[in-house]
Amino acid sequence: MAFWQSKTLAQMTSAEWESLCDGCGKCCLNKLIDDETEELYYTNAACLLLDHHSASCQSYSDRFTHVPQCTVITVDNINELTWLPDSCAYRRLATGRTLPSWHPLLTGSKAAMHLAGMSVQDKVIDERRVKDIEDHIVLWPLKDMD
Repeated sequence: MAFWQSKTLAQMTSAEWESLCDGCGKCCLNKLIDDETEELYYTNAACLLLDHHSASCQSYSDRFTHVPQCTVITVDNINELTWLPDSCAYRRLATGRTLPSWHPLLTGSKAAMHLAGMSVQDKVIDERRVKDIEDHIVLWPLKDMD
């Protein structure tokens, strides 16, 4: 039985926890929250560290040096991070769901995820090029297959 099926999130080792991240890059997108409705909107404006083709952080180990506001996803804050997409493995497991069929832990690579359209691969722009963030609202990050 795979570790994500036999352990709770709190029981996982650091390496197991990190491997749950599918590397989709959706958490690296700038998001907006409507002040009146509290509705969440994703944009295609990505963190300056995100590689647009691989959907990976170009400086993951020292990202806080470059982006101090980067969020660490932990077992203690997972339920508070309501901006994580429904496809996120951390969110899925925290709510009793399983990993999606395209997840790299099941397929062995990120290729199936990219092919399924579940990553930000080649869909984003550098946040430093954005003038009016409201012009960059997108719906595609909400897609959740499986």
